[in-house]
Amino acid sequence: MTTISSSTSQISPADERAYHQSNLLGDWKGTWKSNGQPVEFKVVNIRAGKALVEYTHNGHTERGLADVSGNSITFGDVTIATRNGSVAAMEFSVGTAKMTAILNKQASTADQNQLVGSWSGSSKTNGQSAYFQVKSVNGRDAVVTTIINGRTQQGTGTVYKNTVMFGKAQITSNDGQTGNVIVEVGRNTYSIPVTKQKPASSSSSLVNKLA
Repeated sequence: MTTISSSTSQISPADERAYHQSNLLGDWKGTWKSNGQPVEFKVVNIRAGKALVEYTHNGHTERGLADVSGNSITFGDVTIATRNGSVAAMEFSVGTAKMTAILNKQASTADQNQLVGSWSGSSKTNGQSAYFQVKSVNGRDAVVTTIINGRTQQGTGTVYKNTVMFGKAQITSNDGQTGNVIVEVGRNTYSIPVTKQKPASSSSSLVNKLA
């Protein structure tokens, strides 16, 4: 299946301030309330009141330019709108026939991949320390090991965009190098700055092999 390629989005500063149109960008998936059939709406970019989109329903995909108005996009008979950039409402309307769906934005592969690794750090302000290892990411699931103030836990965490949530702890990183771990200890919530540990260098072993 051929997909349309992405290009740099051009959202006017006024529209971004008023409507946060960048929230619309991304891959949205859900099901129609009336029949439970899957539906997907991908917003590739937004340029000068037009959005490049892919709309998948009933097993086939339509691609083209849609109209952007405020925090909503209309493509043919469907309209999608979001306020928070994570959950969207979709409506299909033809004459008196209407269907609605709630869609969730999918985490990008780039966001997921940059979370994989071992993160550690401590906070001088609250005295808390954290080690947060994301071993692998598969969709919305992440294999995780955490050591919070000396207590070790292992299991499956939940991935949402650039955040992994596990038990009473979560890690967020915007650049894949530095981040913050938020932990709940008793009734208190603490923020701990962390950095990703670099993998051990293999240069020494390479030198030995070449010697």
